[in-house]
Amino acid sequence: MARTSHVGRILVLIKPDAVERRLTGEILRRIEAKGYTLTALKVLTPTEQILAQHYAEHVDKPFYPGVVEYMTSGDVVAAVAEGQRVVEGVRSLMGPTDPTTAAPGTIRGDLGRDWGTPAILNLVHGSDSDESAAREIAIWFPELAD
Repeated sequence: MARTSHVGRILVLIKPDAVERRLTGEILRRIEAKGYTLTALKVLTPTEQILAQHYAEHVDKPFYPGVVEYMTSGDVVAAVAEGQRVVEGVRSLMGPTDPTTAAPGTIRGDLGRDWGTPAILNLVHGSDSDESAAREIAIWFPELAD
């Protein structure tokens, strides 16, 4: 049975810890080296309103204030990448959420570690499904909304 290919989009956020450590170029290089195309890019300090939309399912959770503090602590690079099975591919490149357990060869495994902070400083976010990607791209890049 032949595999079907899927051209999709993913939102990638390079988080404040990665921007501060000057890892933006390395992270974007890895995404492009995998063969994905960056189709939109901007640098911003997220507002609480954008974060409330992005993390809507977590707003009432006890860890949410720490996430807001972390994500508003500096610049974020927001990007849209496109390609065949891009959500699966970029998330594989990123590695698991916890950088301590992320395998070498992944962004989090090679570049991240536990800094002993309340929020997990894990360098990068990538949409976890095509549906999430469409929702998140509409939040961060309203001009690209489907």
